Amino acid sequence: MRQITKKFVEFMKREDGPTAVEYAVMLALIVVVCIAAITTLGSNANNTFSSIAANTASS
Repeated sequence: MRQITKKFVEFMKREDGPTAVEYAVMLALIVVVCIAAITTLGSNANNTFSSIAANTASS
């Protein structure tokens, strides 16, 4: 049992963290979320300004 625990601890120590591929995947997900958020905010802003322009033109 002690050898299994020792091997498990050694395995965990060898883990170096995220690799370049994992960083690329995280970056791609961040970019997709940012583009979606900007698109949504842009559409909402466009609708708001169009509504304001229509209200001021009719006044």
